[in-house]
Amino acid sequence: MTTEEVSGARDHPLVEELPGQIERRLLGRPASMGRREVSEGAGVEPVVARRFWHAMGFQNVDDEDAMFTEADLEALKRVARLIGDGEISEELALGMTRAFARTSDRLAVWQTQLVAESLTSPFSEELEGKDSRSVPEPRIAADAAELLANICDDIEPLLVYVWRRHLTNAIARMIADADPAVHSDPSAPIRVVGFADLVSFTSFVRRMSERQLARLVQRFELLASDVITEHGGRVIKTVGDEVLFVHTDAAAASAIALDLVDAMAEDELLPPVRVGLAHGRVVSRLGDVFGLTVNKASRITAVTPSGHVFVDEDMAKVLRSVSGFSATERRRRMLRGIGVVTLHELQRAPGGRGPALREIDARLPSKP
Repeated sequence: MTTEEVSGARDHPLVEELPGQIERRLLGRPASMGRREVSEGAGVEPVVARRFWHAMGFQNVDDEDAMFTEADLEALKRVARLIGDGEISEELALGMTRAFARTSDRLAVWQTQLVAESLTSPFSEELEGKDSRSVPEPRIAADAAELLANICDDIEPLLVYVWRRHLTNAIARMIADADPAVHSDPSAPIRVVGFADLVSFTSFVRRMSERQLARLVQRFELLASDVITEHGGRVIKTVGDEVLFVHTDAAAASAIALDLVDAMAEDELLPPVRVGLAHGRVVSRLGDVFGLTVNKASRITAVTPSGHVFVDEDMAKVLRSVSGFSATERRRRMLRGIGVVTLHELQRAPGGRGPALREIDARLPSKP
């Protein structure tokens, strides 16, 4: 796109008018109320309205700024009713609002990028090569905005359904962890923690465009998430070239680790991966996991050779009574912040790769 075309696109009425049009379609009536008006309409103190506005992840505004819509008023009314009826405390309501906000912010950004990329011609990227844009051009951004607004009402029930499904699973795990017959310390239940790390990722960063790199990371996240969830694991988070996952079962976690290695080795786009596993207690907070076991898994991954899976001593002990896998002792290593640890290499028993990985291969979209 030339300088003249960029300037023309920026001056196009679509660029200036579309955000307001999308806001009205997604939120209802245009923003017409100030914070004081919204707080009075919901029957709460302005300071309470301010706390919830911050909890939703939005910057502070002056009392009279017309920043709020009927949707904001209705949301605050719902929260006020929950607190007023004694169902939940204000502190709990704020905490749950923050949880929704942080998750929704990432979800919204993720979805807008996915839609914009789906509307971008692969041919145009080939022509642009190293100069590929990391953000869509104005026309693509406008088309993506229109598409998202058009399908919003259809995908909203799916969002609620998926949340209810995950909430059901989270409640089941919470109840199981609280069982004293299973966990002597429910505040820190036992898990297998795994880190999968793409090898030589830095070299890929140097020679790829922003868009190409984004697609590589997206491919890694997609493939890793499918492998992990196929075996009943939980993806805790992905950070560029690394994914953190947990599982309650040592055999399933072992299958995840080895399938990840196999999947990345067979993917033409992705570099090899290395995986580290540790078995022990973890502390779960705000959807994340913490503790010595998590740190140990991360340190083990850092010293694991490319295309291999190393595990700690506790994991190796558990695997002695698990069929289908072996853990061969390797040399002792000094891990920073952990101490001396005897590492074991995880391998699959004779019989080859399982059917799960082949099914994942068949489900994945064609490589970009």
